[in-house]
Amino acid sequence: MGLHGVPMEGDDDDHGEPQKFNKYACGCCIVASVISIIFGYDTGVMSGAMIFIKEELKIDDVKVEVLAGILNICALVGSLMAGRTSDYIGRRYTITLASVIFLMGAVLMGWAPNYAVLLGGRCVAGIGVGFALMIAPVYSAEIASSKSRGFLTSLPELCISIGILLGYVSNFFFGKLTLKLGWRLMFGIAAIPSFVLAFGIVKMPESPRWLVWQGRLGEAKKILQLVSNSEEEAEKRFREIKKAAGYDENCEADFVEPLKKSNGGQGVWKELLLRPSPAVRWILIAAIGIHFFEHAVGVEAVVLYGPRIFKKAGIKGKDKLLLATIGIGVTKTIFILVATFLLDKVGRRKLLLISTSGVIVALTTLGFSLTMAENAEHQILWALVLSIVATYTFLAFFSIGIAPITWVYSSEIFPLKLRAQGMAIGVAVNRLMNATISMTFLSLYKAITIGGAFFMFAGISVVAWWFFYFLLPETKGKSLEEMETLFTRGSGGGRIKNNGGVEIQQRNGV
Repeated sequence: MGLHGVPMEGDDDDHGEPQKFNKYACGCCIVASVISIIFGYDTGVMSGAMIFIKEELKIDDVKVEVLAGILNICALVGSLMAGRTSDYIGRRYTITLASVIFLMGAVLMGWAPNYAVLLGGRCVAGIGVGFALMIAPVYSAEIASSKSRGFLTSLPELCISIGILLGYVSNFFFGKLTLKLGWRLMFGIAAIPSFVLAFGIVKMPESPRWLVWQGRLGEAKKILQLVSNSEEEAEKRFREIKKAAGYDENCEADFVEPLKKSNGGQGVWKELLLRPSPAVRWILIAAIGIHFFEHAVGVEAVVLYGPRIFKKAGIKGKDKLLLATIGIGVTKTIFILVATFLLDKVGRRKLLLISTSGVIVALTTLGFSLTMAENAEHQILWALVLSIVATYTFLAFFSIGIAPITWVYSSEIFPLKLRAQGMAIGVAVNRLMNATISMTFLSLYKAITIGGAFFMFAGISVVAWWFFYFLLPETKGKSLEEMETLFTRGSGGGRIKNNGGVEIQQRNGV
């Protein structure tokens, strides 16, 4: 037996023994997820920094929207670049590259003497964000075993929430400094963890699945022995990975010639987009859909424009607005932390449907309370309280399901050779929707009222629930190498059961 595991309650392996939790694998995933804290911090800090930037630089709401959303437009580009980059240089060095890029962006934003330089810094940081969002969940999924993959792959989303909370706290304390210094320190301080991570990640192991794909079987086997709980588990995972990569599962050579050389990535894109198999097509639709709906339900409107929402509800004063916004970060972090422990017990599908149901109710309530508060001649206390409660409830339900599962699910369902590029497409859609909400919310609520905007998000959430119900089978407990088979069987006549399993109905009585 290996020396890195500790028992986890409630999980059993194939022999009925308690499933162990590998501390080394957890450490690897935590270090890789630090890049997500940096991204979350930048998102959270922008929420409050906008108040001070608008005051000093004298910019209008359109420029504020552009400043908020440009990071995600550039992240879209970064995520598409990251897919091919991680296939060439490996998952580990791609995280290092993401850290260096974000470091440059943080320095630019912290120095920014004017709007143009600040916008340029956001663009550079955005490219780093795109790299980080694609690679952190992929690295975690490829390091983790099937029994703990939900927990470990959700760590990047937990770290994003921790980063958002730190950003809100930074707003509150740095906001007390002079106008010229305060918001610049809010952005510039993010360069410190970026610098540390750029060097720290080099000490971590490479993804064993990427090493197998490169023909470096000996190195992959050694790493699997470190991140598995026993020699037997390491050998089983090693054989499955070799088989999925196209090698003889009994091959014992330390190095073999890779079976398929990349042709500029053209073969991968052809299999993903031009001539996908039925299983890959379903996987791609599922990944794109879950990333689309994560932001289409309006979470960015709450996270990024929280102070504006609370101001519309009736809260006055910068300190009170920023304190109420800290509540957003606290709620989000607590419930994502809860979700990390539920993913491998409750399952992805059931948690996702419960989460989306709660989001629908909370958004409808928020739309109603904001409509009442906005149209009242005097402040209505119950509408103010209901708005705050509905906002926190929305974030609680969103964070316990949709937020972490989007990244866990999409990082685990693609076949090995398509995983980096497939995840890159999902992240690109994610950033596009994030940018769309970030850059249009102020204009949207001015056009249809702030209450109307949240009623619209509630309607989109209903569509999301039906999409998840009909198209997303349960993946809990499945190895990465089993995913394509799961979707293949489902596309060949299977239907998704209401209880979260996949019922296979073979055709022609077979």
